[in-house]
Amino acid sequence: MSQSLEETALSKVKRGPNRASYDKDIALHIIDSSLMCHVGQTKDGQVFVTPTCHWRDGDYLYWHGHSKARNVKGPIDAQEKVCINISQLDGLVMARSAFHHSVNYRSVTLFGVPERVEEKEEKVRQFKIFLEKVSPGRWDELRPVNDQEIKATGLVRIKIEEASVKMRAEPPIDDPADKDWPVWAGVIPFEKQWGEVEQDPIQTAILPFPTSPSAF
Repeated sequence: MSQSLEETALSKVKRGPNRASYDKDIALHIIDSSLMCHVGQTKDGQVFVTPTCHWRDGDYLYWHGHSKARNVKGPIDAQEKVCINISQLDGLVMARSAFHHSVNYRSVTLFGVPERVEEKEEKVRQFKIFLEKVSPGRWDELRPVNDQEIKATGLVRIKIEEASVKMRAEPPIDDPADKDWPVWAGVIPFEKQWGEVEQDPIQTAILPFPTSPSAF
């Protein structure tokens, strides 16, 4: 049986609640099949939103950055909650009126006070999990990370518990009076795929290239 996310005053979906879900398995699938998230935070009364890559290990969502980066250092120092959104566009919904055009999508919004990860071995373990998400098997082929790089990289996480999912996966919803309006209506699916690899021009040796990830 799937676990439920924590529905709070912050995480409760108020607009379009029929498209909301608090199913944790659905949230984890969206998190794992996405590469980028947006971290929202406040500093001195100003809202900042920072795009960054993320990954998951168990019940925690992780992201990294320069050790002094705002989205890594700020919430930790202030012990303030961040708001993180992860979203995927699945298609354009073409209706019979401009008002009813929409998109099909999946999104997760999470809240939590970030925790700093400082133990060296754990940081390296998480870096490997992240890179394995991006390019499975690549970590062991790379030049090992050094102490300076580990120190310069800040690593934080929040627990995946206070969160909600919102989704749309349906055809246009037009006014009944418009159903016979003579214009094409329906969904244009959005399909994502990786392009042809481009080797670094300064690299003269012809080396095997990584397999494109299929998760996102």
